[in-house]
Amino acid sequence: MSAPLHAWPVLVHEDLAPMVAYVNRLVQIAGKYTLDEPFEVGWGNIVLEVTPRGLRTPTLRQQDVTFTVHHRLLDADVVIETDRGSRTLPMSDGSLASFYTSFCGAAGELGLRGPRTSLICEIPGAPPNFGDDQVERHWDHRAARLMWTALNLAADGLEEWQAPYLGHRPRVGVMWGGFDLSATRYRAQPTVPPAHGPAFQQNAQTEAYVSVGFSFGSTGAQDLGMYAYIWPQPDGLEDRSWGVDGAAWHPDAGLVLLPWDALRETADPHHAIVAFGDAVYDTAVATAGWPSDLVGARCDGWYMSRVPPALARTRYHH
Repeated sequence: MSAPLHAWPVLVHEDLAPMVAYVNRLVQIAGKYTLDEPFEVGWGNIVLEVTPRGLRTPTLRQQDVTFTVHHRLLDADVVIETDRGSRTLPMSDGSLASFYTSFCGAAGELGLRGPRTSLICEIPGAPPNFGDDQVERHWDHRAARLMWTALNLAADGLEEWQAPYLGHRPRVGVMWGGFDLSATRYRAQPTVPPAHGPAFQQNAQTEAYVSVGFSFGSTGAQDLGMYAYIWPQPDGLEDRSWGVDGAAWHPDAGLVLLPWDALRETADPHHAIVAFGDAVYDTAVATAGWPSDLVGARCDGWYMSRVPPALARTRYHH
């Protein structure tokens, strides 16, 4: 990419936190439908695509209705689109409880049952159910635009990093539970997940993987930005280089963190994300025995349409 799609904005955790908390709850409503899909290793079936307007579920099929749900952050609405028609619900002022009631009503008009559960998950301190969240919320258009911009820019970098991986790799997208954007590489090496974790987390840790992503964070500027980790966590991470100035290993969190402020100050933030991901994978190769030959050519489709595979392999560079 010769020039950025959008400017890399300043992000202030305290300014975004109310909207992040609201949108995290909203996307869980439609996100529940993705659990009806066949399970993919790494929960690849559930991620929300970053679109030109917001976040969208995969195309889903329920009995005789085919549908998708688009959370249009830039339009402050949710569109339920089916082969039978569509409904648009505003995401303006109001409570999550009232939105949930409206969503289920609109879904029913289109022939869809409601989500199988109304539980709010993975949000510390949240009410147990959508119907219990009576807090009146205000839609902040500026914060919504900043959220989409950050997700869009991070997704662009993560998709380039992820593209040449030859093993199992779920789509780059937003995990609607924890509300982080993730790009994960798996290899066929069974692992033993911690027995004390919830079932969904244990089922995410049955195979070795390397995960790189973006999060709006929970504590401030330090964890707002890119993150990465290797499962199972190997030894020797303290002395590694992570490819980008400002990226560092945080043992208490078990994460490599590249704060957004440090990322946007690099000469080319897009390629800094790719360099960060490459450094994490190099670390997995060096410390955890990951195969280096699982990464193929890094080039575009035009190049691959003209060049035989043997020559194309030379286009991969760390």
